[in-house]
Amino acid sequence: MRNCDLGPLSDGGVAVVIGGGPAGVATALALQQGARALGRNLRTIVVEGKQFAGEQHHNQCVGVLSPPVMDLFQTDLGIPFPRHLIRDTITGYVLHTPRRQIILDGQAEPSVTLRRIQFDAYMLEVVRECGIEILQARVTDLEFHADRVVIYNESAPLEADVVVGAFGLDEGTAVIFERAVGYRPPPVLSSVVTKYHPGEAGMAGFGGRIHAFLPASPRIEFGAVTPKGNHLTINIAGSAVDASLMDAFLAFPEVRRTLPCLENAGRFNPRDLRYFKGHFPCGLARNFTGDRFVIVGDAAGLVRAFKGKGVTSALTTGIRAADVILHQGISAAAFWAYHTANSDIMRDMPYGQMMRRLTILAARFNLLEPVLQAAEIDAGLRRALFDAVSAHRPYREVIHEGLSLASVRAIAAALATCAHGPMSR
Repeated sequence: MRNCDLGPLSDGGVAVVIGGGPAGVATALALQQGARALGRNLRTIVVEGKQFAGEQHHNQCVGVLSPPVMDLFQTDLGIPFPRHLIRDTITGYVLHTPRRQIILDGQAEPSVTLRRIQFDAYMLEVVRECGIEILQARVTDLEFHADRVVIYNESAPLEADVVVGAFGLDEGTAVIFERAVGYRPPPVLSSVVTKYHPGEAGMAGFGGRIHAFLPASPRIEFGAVTPKGNHLTINIAGSAVDASLMDAFLAFPEVRRTLPCLENAGRFNPRDLRYFKGHFPCGLARNFTGDRFVIVGDAAGLVRAFKGKGVTSALTTGIRAADVILHQGISAAAFWAYHTANSDIMRDMPYGQMMRRLTILAARFNLLEPVLQAAEIDAGLRRALFDAVSAHRPYREVIHEGLSLASVRAIAAALATCAHGPMSR
């Protein structure tokens, strides 16, 4: 290896990125472009075990891409955003409790939906076209030495100056990093995802809003129905959701009223749909940086604690990791600059976790109904709910605005109304 010290990756240095999803691709592209701007010639290799082309794998991600994702593509990565893959533009949200709903339309740049497997295939192809090496194999082991890292895999062993872990929540790769460097994966929530094709008329009637649900069920923290072109993606999340809970969710009256054609059909068999199970992080990993390694995206737990915004965070953390590698170094001390760069995400995590706990508690005791009732007349609370659901603003700002004096008064008035009479739909 030419680069035997732990300073910034110099001319002739080698970086291996384990994982070809958004975080890994963003890191590889940012390394290549940043090195060229500095006049350095680096070798970057992306190791990916899945086959994205041909849609041979299912990705449990719902596929909602939020701002500033387009700016990250065009400004930071210098590649075109794949507009041809967009299935729907999200114009707003409808937030449901068992007896009430509210439409939340903000003024911010809209989000878009797409199929993640197609998006991942596009990004990996961009990497290939940019001349970055791609090794189609799974990593089997890692060895960290004073002057290099050895990456064992199903093809041929590699040697690198630095390794970037962009493996998402892949348990096998997590165990390899755990054994090699003491990494600990982030805490996770489980999710169950399915899709439903209501036909052209049903999709047209559904519109461009995501419907989010906060059920009173203690085991389902939230659910959503998302328009994606010719079908609706339906997902639920919680600490231990499963197929039976998805069955129960699809039977909730508020969900049945939302899904086109179900009420008219008179019956609905959820077993007609195929369920896929996955996970997403809800907190930070431990030991996600050290000498000659940095972990990005979901694998580091660097996402919003309650509303993931996973793709945007993956791109952002990959770009930030590349910047540290090129300008600060590849030692454990240098990678503290990566922690600092991501302090916006990490500082907001306690607020997101607080929001999650408050929402679960309020749903369990039917206290969300008066919140939605108050939001109908209080613009500040309505904006806070929109930002909480859409992930357009940090939770710290959402909580401060949602707990303003005017909003608290509106909620108190709604609680008093609820105490003296039945809640209207």
